[in-house]
Amino acid sequence: MTLPSQHFLNRELQALAFNRRVLAQAEDRRVPALERLRYLCIVSSNLDEFFEIRVAGLKEQVKLGSTTVGSDGLGLEEVLDQVSAEAHSLVARQYALLNDVVLPALAAKGVHFLRRNEWTPLQRDWVRGYFFREVMPLLTPIGLDPSHPFPRVFNKSLNYVVELEGLDAFGRDSRTAIVQAPRLLPRVIRVPREVGGDGDAFVFITSILHAHVDTLFEGMAVRGCHQFRVTRNSDLFVEEEEVKDLRLALQGELPQRHFGDAVRLEVDERMSEASIRFLLQQFGLEARDLYRVNGPVNLVRLMSVPDQTDRPDLKFQPFAPGTPAALRGKRNLFDVLRKGDVLLHRPFQSFAPVIDFLRGAARDPDVVAIKLTVYRTGTDSEVMRSLIDAARAGKEVTAVVELMARFDEEANINWAAKLEEVGAHVVYGVVGHKTHAKMALVVRREAGELVRYAHLGTGNYHPRTARLYTDFDLLTSRAELCADVSALFQQLTGLGRATRLSHLRQAPFSLHAHVVEAIENEARHARAGRPAGITAKMNALLEPEVISALYRASQAGVKVDLIVRGVCALRPGVKGLSETIRVRSIVGRFLEHSRIYRFVNGGDERVWLASADWMERNFFRRIETAFPILDPRLARRVVREGLAPYLRDNLQAWLMQADGRYERAKSGRGKRVSAQADLLAKLAGE
Repeated sequence: MTLPSQHFLNRELQALAFNRRVLAQAEDRRVPALERLRYLCIVSSNLDEFFEIRVAGLKEQVKLGSTTVGSDGLGLEEVLDQVSAEAHSLVARQYALLNDVVLPALAAKGVHFLRRNEWTPLQRDWVRGYFFREVMPLLTPIGLDPSHPFPRVFNKSLNYVVELEGLDAFGRDSRTAIVQAPRLLPRVIRVPREVGGDGDAFVFITSILHAHVDTLFEGMAVRGCHQFRVTRNSDLFVEEEEVKDLRLALQGELPQRHFGDAVRLEVDERMSEASIRFLLQQFGLEARDLYRVNGPVNLVRLMSVPDQTDRPDLKFQPFAPGTPAALRGKRNLFDVLRKGDVLLHRPFQSFAPVIDFLRGAARDPDVVAIKLTVYRTGTDSEVMRSLIDAARAGKEVTAVVELMARFDEEANINWAAKLEEVGAHVVYGVVGHKTHAKMALVVRREAGELVRYAHLGTGNYHPRTARLYTDFDLLTSRAELCADVSALFQQLTGLGRATRLSHLRQAPFSLHAHVVEAIENEARHARAGRPAGITAKMNALLEPEVISALYRASQAGVKVDLIVRGVCALRPGVKGLSETIRVRSIVGRFLEHSRIYRFVNGGDERVWLASADWMERNFFRRIETAFPILDPRLARRVVREGLAPYLRDNLQAWLMQADGRYERAKSGRGKRVSAQADLLAKLAGE
């Protein structure tokens, strides 16, 4: 059954709504000052990717003449117009917060950003020395004329358009020059305490260059110097089915990512109209693609400020991730797993046991094989080093490396090359389907027999995100689960048909049908008067068939609680359609990343963890896994920690309205609950 378009919300507008919720963290006076600055930077980082991928994709469709209309009923141009209006409003609020709230709050606490017109003579001298010592030797000013055309501008790089008057050394009347800030230069520089004064002082590279730009154009008058930044289409165009060597093709394509079609232009709000028109023309952009800002055009670079500032009082309180009781003081993880499954809830609990599992397997003489999926691991990865050590030790090592993991392609290519050098089997997944499943398999010889151990998770094998994202990890020796994981690896590396799995569900074969059937099963239970209910947590909910099934379940009387961090195309609480559905989003200190599916199932409750959101790409264009928590004690723990506190949260929760707006949950006179804070108190160490 095809539902009318008014029953669905637009994906792009919902993505911007999510960034509104992130921005609200910078508005929240309860958040420490340096963390408020960090949230402003996170919004900028999110918007960068949004324009590089989502807006770029829409523009590409328009360029190709597509007349596609989404399930929400909006055409491409309508979406681009609405996205532009909402993004402009969001950016205006972001910079107002920066200038009127966050920077004054930091200044009140002794963290200062020194403005050019307020430098003391000592500061001016220090800045001048820094410019001639660190900046000037790296600059290449380009005066525009027939022999010096407009330069290729790197994606998201900092640049300046300089308006000039007079003749240059060769008598040319060049009115415009472009200065590109070297990418190696920091965008915000810490000033020595003896120069900056009490507290912590920083100066923007833009201020330094503005103060000395005239030295780049001797004999000419500088009438204006304004920063700008262009965002480009950063999706990679590799016809996977047409290439014989995907890694080689990607290596050739990656450098071009920085010079894709322009999609957004950010400029200093004081830039002249003539210069703005000139830049828009150079980049082939329209007025709706222009963003005038009062401050640095690249707020992402301010992310380094909290790390450069030793002010614990202005940051979140540090914590040590906890360790499950079953692992404390235990040296041999395999002995523990033979007695029962181990569940980790990070970052409240440590990711170290997963690293120890793989590192121990690499060193254990009884381990004969290790297999792992690699989506995101980072450039510095203990997990990948363990695989390399295992291969060097003569073990059978298989790595299914996803080369198309967006913005991690280069790191994954490098790790793949290192693994191949030591004799590991490296497979690049399946053409047309990203390998997004998070799983590992260890084969160990015990008492003359081969025994398997597995790891399954909702998050990546990435040490940094393990401290910032909420995720679950399951370590198990259950024969039935390990057999399924082994079968999945055989399928990924071989060419056979999809096998029937005992417990795991896999995209693109069985996961979508399983989710839809589980939802419809709850509707049947409800109609029969049996216990029914759905609670699910994920990053995004977009797939139309799943949304339609949820609507039908609601009409059957099923209570549905959805915790959706980001984009959600479903409309909750609509009379006659979704009256029993509630959607909430949690935005806090950690990025909510775990995927949990809970079905009451007539009283025989089923709890699943997964790598997949309920999106079309996850169901049909990715290799994903969902796995049941078979230990009833651990299943209850997933509900107790991963769902229940988030449904009670009234400090960091946002409640979705039927029209797609979000309102902050209110604590009223009741107990104030923050799920993340409560889990830290319960699970983390000192």
